[in-house]
Amino acid sequence: MKKLLRNYIDTFSGLSKEVWWLALITLINRMGAMVIPFLSLYLSDNLCFSLGQIGWVMTSYGLGSLLGAWIGGKLSDTIGYYKVILSSLLLTGLSFFVVQYFTSFWSICISFFVLIAVADAARPAFFVALSAYSKPANKTRSLTFIRLAINLGFSMAPALGGLMIATIGYSGLFWVDGITCIIAGIIMIKTLHPKKARIIDKEIIVDNPTPAYSDSVYIMFLIALTLFGFIFVQYFSTIPLYYKEVHFLSERNIGLILAMNGVLIFIFEMPLIAYLESTSLSKIGNVINGFLLTGVSFILLIITPWAGIVIIGMIIATVGEMISFPFGNAFALDRSKKGRQGAYMGLYSMSFSFAHIFGHNSGMQFINQYGYNNTWVLMTIISMVGIFLLFVVKQKVNKENTSKELKSV
Repeated sequence: MKKLLRNYIDTFSGLSKEVWWLALITLINRMGAMVIPFLSLYLSDNLCFSLGQIGWVMTSYGLGSLLGAWIGGKLSDTIGYYKVILSSLLLTGLSFFVVQYFTSFWSICISFFVLIAVADAARPAFFVALSAYSKPANKTRSLTFIRLAINLGFSMAPALGGLMIATIGYSGLFWVDGITCIIAGIIMIKTLHPKKARIIDKEIIVDNPTPAYSDSVYIMFLIALTLFGFIFVQYFSTIPLYYKEVHFLSERNIGLILAMNGVLIFIFEMPLIAYLESTSLSKIGNVINGFLLTGVSFILLIITPWAGIVIIGMIIATVGEMISFPFGNAFALDRSKKGRQGAYMGLYSMSFSFAHIFGHNSGMQFINQYGYNNTWVLMTIISMVGIFLLFVVKQKVNKENTSKELKSV
């Protein structure tokens, strides 16, 4: 047991103190992210929206995320990631205070569009900051560590959110979300000095940068990642409804199942990534394996009506997530060395924004028309297409590496 604990602790060694501060800021911010996992339930139960309306609200969410990611990537390359992250945290906190007072369909669509645009402007900036604060050999582990903080926060948020809904209602979620964003911003002011951030920003600029949109291999990778995001976002929109409407689970139990995702990541992701890095598998190879597992989790929901399958499915999807996201992030950061990192990571963040735009709404509309099981079949097919594209990316990257080796001889 002591050896296992020591090995676990060793996976965190060598990370810079700035990465630890970024992780703490992320943890506090995500601990308060109670609204997002319960958004579809909030719109359904509290505001009495139809499935079709909920789908369009989720589309507004995705459009806001797309705009925010694009603006955040541009601003990270111009004014620096420190200002982008700090402004996003503080303004997002204020936005959460305001958005709870909107109740009509169109006001909800517009307010969530603005809220998520402001919040997601920080996403590419966080990636650029993490790249600047990490040693090259530690980038994947640093990314995994930040994800650990994100998921630890998310594992606490649904459980706390479910209890809060049962006691004081949905309005408390918005206040807690807003307060934690502002607290995270204050900690950033105290720990990560802007002068140091500006110096590091100058170090990441390259001469004659390659435009991210002209990197065909990277674009194909992002298309595959968008498909992965398309099926993954179902775990935060359609699947909570599936738990409630098909398996008759309460908000409290739904929160606990969602929290299990974060707990598993907190315990197992760092050791798993450390192990996979020691193998001969490439970053893209690991993304493929993670994508495959997530696709399998939807197949399980089809084959049996047994309620316990939702837990097994969540475990398998979580393992897929643990593998895909860190190595996908690391591949994107490696590729971004060809150009301006903000632009590259902005496109990376936008790929998930596209998933939000089309994934939530399509899932809701498809369920409304064809039912849950047919929707899970569709998600399985989409995963197969994404895996095929990643295989093509893997082959192209191998050819690029071979060509570089031949030129260096």
